Amino acid sequence: MTLAYPRASAKMAAIPRGLTSVAASVLILAMLLIFTSWLLVPYPIGSTVRGYFYVVDRKIFLPTSTTIDQSADKNVVYSYNNSSSGSNLELPATSLNHSSVVYSNQNARVSVTYSVDHKDSLPSETIVEPSSIGKGWSDLKNNEMLEKPVELPKLSSGATEKKMVTSSFASSNASEGNSVGSGCDLYNGMWFYDPQGPSYTNNSCPVITQMQNCRGNGRPDKDYENWRWKPSKCDLPRFDAKKFLELMRGKTLAFIGDSVARNQMESMMCLLWQASISILKVSVICTPYLKVEVPKNRGNRRMQRWYFRSTSVMIVRIWSSWLVQETTEKFDFAPMGVSKLHLDAPDNKFMEFIPKIDVIVISSGHWFAKQSVYILNNEIVGGQLLWPDQSRPMKVNNVEAFGISVETVLSAILTHPNYTGLTIVRTFSPDHYEGWAWNTGGSCTGKEKPLAPDELVENGFTNIMHKKQVWGFERAVKKATNKSKLRLLDITRIFGYRHDGHPGPYRSPDPNKMTKRGPDGRPPPQDCLHWCMPGPVDTWNELVLEIIRREFKGDRNSS
Repeated sequence: MTLAYPRASAKMAAIPRGLTSVAASVLILAMLLIFTSWLLVPYPIGSTVRGYFYVVDRKIFLPTSTTIDQSADKNVVYSYNNSSSGSNLELPATSLNHSSVVYSNQNARVSVTYSVDHKDSLPSETIVEPSSIGKGWSDLKNNEMLEKPVELPKLSSGATEKKMVTSSFASSNASEGNSVGSGCDLYNGMWFYDPQGPSYTNNSCPVITQMQNCRGNGRPDKDYENWRWKPSKCDLPRFDAKKFLELMRGKTLAFIGDSVARNQMESMMCLLWQASISILKVSVICTPYLKVEVPKNRGNRRMQRWYFRSTSVMIVRIWSSWLVQETTEKFDFAPMGVSKLHLDAPDNKFMEFIPKIDVIVISSGHWFAKQSVYILNNEIVGGQLLWPDQSRPMKVNNVEAFGISVETVLSAILTHPNYTGLTIVRTFSPDHYEGWAWNTGGSCTGKEKPLAPDELVENGFTNIMHKKQVWGFERAVKKATNKSKLRLLDITRIFGYRHDGHPGPYRSPDPNKMTKRGPDGRPPPQDCLHWCMPGPVDTWNELVLEIIRREFKGDRNSS
């Protein structure tokens, strides 16, 4: 049998039916392979994902599922814990370089490598202001090719939620009158155990400072992640990343302050990051067409800027330890090298940017336990841990200096002719150093649940710092001249209950670190000021979202 060119011969019909079927199958398979290869060339999964994840400092394994712990019943407990006056400052951070993100399942595995120097500013550091700190506000949106974020799939509304009988307490008058309106006091309520757990894990967020990565540093318990705040007369929803980005479309939010402000900023980024994580999982498993928007970091150590292209939202963090002007040159009897705080002058490192910011979340306070000299009207009026001229009376101590600084900074914001945004003042974050101060053996080791109401022991230093902050807040309100808004995020008292939410001795991944008291009974070095992530600090940003929602939607009486 002679086979001729198919179109030139009718003998093709003589080919056995079986051979024809085989040839057709081979042809179809070849076309399918060519088509698949064509798809993968312009959309290579590995290279696409690799280009998006960066600016982290440790290895991360993206979880394929969330384990919900529904063990024994949890008793809601909260109160105020006593600690000595004074607070610890920023502790040395651990920085690792080459890190990777790995996602694995039965069908796919993606590995992404990146490196970064993610150290934050320490109290003892002298920070050199980068010359390019002010660049990029106008041209950033045109240079970053990021895709649209996708909302993290919501957990089932029918999930078991264990609400316990609790007592409640009233927040300060200032918070009731100046927070988010009279419809619902967000700061009067209860802590309850939520078996759904946190919205992210320490493994799913690549921007957690290692010292706040408690689980990654070996902390064995995890219930502290599950306690959520419930206002008495309204609901505080879980953080909704998509809702936040829509409300903030085209706007900039800035966290301004010290390392605790950085703690809150990283919590916000972890909550927003989950939309990117969820779509990454879908794209790896299902189709190469879906892409991931991961925010772009275009900042530096003093000023970080994370940009979401799809909604033109910018999240900024600006470092300002005291919020007022600081100099170190010799002044009168104060020697060179000591921080001199000009209590009547706001810190220009952030004031120059506020016309371009729509929402400011500002906080301070803990650095006023650090050695410093206070200047008012070009005269030294007080100091902390330094007052060499005993012949002169000290007019201003560190607590009073804090109150004055709050009034100065907020007055400058409320009278700035080019600022019309929303300013949220996060109140003094309580520490929980039991027994002693942060640098003399104070401890929060072994705290695994919130305090009970009958365990309330007032912290005198925290209370007076909060009182002075509210004093400065109220005085600034009376000086307002622009159209901006000022709100109080009054977390101080309700977070006095959360002695379980700090890293304690789990400050680093060092397997040889001390986590228990030594033979002499002294506790190991620990951090009872900053907050574990995930953990109670995420509530701050749930409250921020609720304040923004009520302000931007004009729904100040919503419950």
